[in-house]
Amino acid sequence: MKKALITGITGQDGSYLAELLLAKDYEVHGIIRRSSTFNTSRIDHLYSDPHLNGVRFFLHYGDLSDSTNLIKLLYRLQPDEIYHLGAQSHVRVSFDIPEYTADITAVGTVRILEALRETGIPCKFYQASSSEMFGKAQEIPQTERTPFYPRSTYAASKVFAYWMTVNYREAYGIFACNGILFNHESPRRGETFVTRKITRAIARIEGGLDKKFFLGNLEAKRDWGYAPEYVEAMWQMLQQDKPDDYVIATGQTHSVQEFLEEACRYAGLDWKSHVDVDQRYFRPTEVDVLQGDSSKARNKFGWRPRTDFKSLIHLMVDADRKILVLQLQGKAEEIFRGL
Repeated sequence: MKKALITGITGQDGSYLAELLLAKDYEVHGIIRRSSTFNTSRIDHLYSDPHLNGVRFFLHYGDLSDSTNLIKLLYRLQPDEIYHLGAQSHVRVSFDIPEYTADITAVGTVRILEALRETGIPCKFYQASSSEMFGKAQEIPQTERTPFYPRSTYAASKVFAYWMTVNYREAYGIFACNGILFNHESPRRGETFVTRKITRAIARIEGGLDKKFFLGNLEAKRDWGYAPEYVEAMWQMLQQDKPDDYVIATGQTHSVQEFLEEACRYAGLDWKSHVDVDQRYFRPTEVDVLQGDSSKARNKFGWRPRTDFKSLIHLMVDADRKILVLQLQGKAEEIFRGL
């Protein structure tokens, strides 16, 4: 039985990846931060399953700022694969807390890589890189050869982490891969990210709880895919004979306004009656267009996106309708089960 360690297991990608690996008969370990409140809603259905919890699914307290704890954890667990998804991952917030973002998103990656080097464990390593690294894109579409031009502390931190992953691969022979994932969404997306903000607001408007919501730049264009399909690519990268770096994307781009219009159309709403643009949600430096070319991953291990733009929006709207009902019924433990 293979053993995997996931940082950021409580996030969107971490929860889907944990499900995928458990379905493949892995023993899955996740790092969570100690907090006075619970932040495990996306994985509660796994933790509450007696056939998994304490058998093949384990959570450990830790933090990407604590290198000693990371080293101890690696010595104790001896994982076969590490999926490093943990980060301060909100781009707009990274402008407000740049030092913390750099410490966790950039240096946190070095702490794990150095823990791997120090322990000498023959473990494969996946680094969650980001399309935001391309920033002010130098070409369209972006490939593994496109120069980076980061436009936020988050993006700059991810560029640092990307090159440190390459450096540790070349300097120490660690099987380390960068997955340059473009935007990927789902019902488990954080509520402050624009796609989930839109679909959640629509459900609340339909339910009579809200009348309006606020958005930033509607003209920004992104390459949006479905998160459960993207975590499959993470796993596939670590199953290859040699480590490498891969772009994962749909190859299509749509604006925030297009996402908004389709979500409202699906719900039978006029978006102009419910949305106000607020300058507070604009970034100091905007990223106008991101569009990825995943030909390398397609040719190397056959990865392809299967969920199109409209289908993604519809499933998110439907899911937020269901989530709202469960919340009103007080069934918090059921919210993300099956979504």
